[in-house]
Amino acid sequence: MSFFQSFISKAADIVWGPFIVALLVGTGIYLSFRTKFIQFRKMNAATKSLLSGEEYGEGDISPFQALMTSMAATIGTGNIVGVASAISFGGPGAVFWMWVSGAFGGATKFAEAFLAIKYRITNDDGEKSGGPMYYISKGLEKEYGINANWLGWLFAFFGFIASFGIGNMTQANSVSESVKATFGVSPIITGIVIAVLTALVIIGGIKNIGRVTEKLVPAMAIMYIIGSLIAIFSNITMLPTVFKMIFANAFTGQAVGGGLLGTVIRFGIARGVFSNEAGLGSAPIAHAASKNNDPITEGIMASLGVFIDTIIICTMTALVILSSGLVTVGSNGAMVIEGNLQAATLTTAAFKTLLPGIGGYIISIGLIFFAFSTILGWFYYGSKCVEYIAGLKAVNYYSWAWIIITFIGATTSLEIVWSISDVFNGLMIIPNLIGILGLSPIIIKATKDYDKKIKMENGEVSEQLTTP
Repeated sequence: MSFFQSFISKAADIVWGPFIVALLVGTGIYLSFRTKFIQFRKMNAATKSLLSGEEYGEGDISPFQALMTSMAATIGTGNIVGVASAISFGGPGAVFWMWVSGAFGGATKFAEAFLAIKYRITNDDGEKSGGPMYYISKGLEKEYGINANWLGWLFAFFGFIASFGIGNMTQANSVSESVKATFGVSPIITGIVIAVLTALVIIGGIKNIGRVTEKLVPAMAIMYIIGSLIAIFSNITMLPTVFKMIFANAFTGQAVGGGLLGTVIRFGIARGVFSNEAGLGSAPIAHAASKNNDPITEGIMASLGVFIDTIIICTMTALVILSSGLVTVGSNGAMVIEGNLQAATLTTAAFKTLLPGIGGYIISIGLIFFAFSTILGWFYYGSKCVEYIAGLKAVNYYSWAWIIITFIGATTSLEIVWSISDVFNGLMIIPNLIGILGLSPIIIKATKDYDKKIKMENGEVSEQLTTP
């Protein structure tokens, strides 16, 4: 088993190595410049249209529900554990590079949702199905005559395997461990409760998932942000020092043990991508179900997810950790973490330091809701991957397997599962980016046409999103 664990660990290092990280960021940078940073210049218009609740065409769930479903899977343990890991191994400067991944990742998420709407299909049940497996196979064949069905199948297979790990077992385990540590509840009881709640939601399909996530995601995000702000303001005088640590360390390259600048950049960007999932290919599966026939408007609204996840929620976690005083940077630029705390223990300790008594509960409750919402979102992703590979009938078997695996995940040690999940999670990136980059001329042309159309309306630039 030790040999297998070592093999998987090395495979994860390769998959999430410099090449993939550079490719992810490079794609985001390329799309940002070619679309004139549409993720920022249309943010206000996207927010207004999203909150209006308006629907723009056929689909299974509203645009708001589509975004919340994608964010249900996106906002997870990565926002708590991932940020702490980035700081633990990359130093405070990793936070800056996490922001970089979020800034450019919005353009990638825009492209993913655009393609999801443009190349989605209606299945035999009358529901919309889309995502990388469809825009890889249908898009590349339609636009260039390239038969890439095998590549679409490969993405679906990677997504199917990853869903059980990163989307289910590891999340259920995080919930059970947190509940046991905070409330003393047995993992078996927690596992039963999570499995039952999951079953009650997913059996109703995407419409039921959408109804739950549109209420759950905003509530849990607001709760966590408010808790984090209270913690930060409890030691507000530390904030200037915190930002100084972040910006200074981002370019000096002093990670744990005096690591190189590449280490700081790698952990910051990799954990940022791990959290917001821009380029991973998961979110467009949810956006394909949106009641929206216009790829541009869906893409713009989808880009908001990266901003909320990385620039807001991940930043809250980072500022709490660095404001707690548990992380210090010496005169030589080297970082020291009190008690050698890492991952979730560092975040928990930071909240407890700033908010004695309630700090631990904020993390525990946050982990519970973040992880449970991820289980719901990733079920939908995995079910669509199964549908693409084996057809609609196979989804029924997948649903019951998902419920059982949720219980197993809550009651079993999962060190090897985390590593396997990392590998398949990362492998999803490769076929997805091939599809995005291959179809980027279509995205860029549509964006230019959209901008021209907006400018022509009434002879001025309108801030409201419109549909054809």
